[in-house]
Amino acid sequence: MRYSSVSLSSIALENGTQQGYTKRPLSELVCDNALSWLIQVGVLRREVDGQGITNSFRLTPLGHQLIEQFPEKNWRTPTWSERLADALIRWFRLPF
Repeated sequence: MRYSSVSLSSIALENGTQQGYTKRPLSELVCDNALSWLIQVGVLRREVDGQGITNSFRLTPLGHQLIEQFPEKNWRTPTWSERLADALIRWFRLPF
């Protein structure tokens, strides 16, 4: 996504693991929900063509800044309490 748009079909199912987008196969619905979360946070946007919104995604300027600021950073594994807090925030977010 750093250099070009990526389609949902490239990320979902076996394609995502083969191309290095995911660690395990994700259904299209789960993948779309995760990408929607990144859109709401402001890191991704949906690609638009002449006929409307497509199933492709691109980085926003904020996403590019994060990539440049933290290139190839090895993140630590989140704790269970951090995972629980993240899940609660994502499940109970208000639709603004």
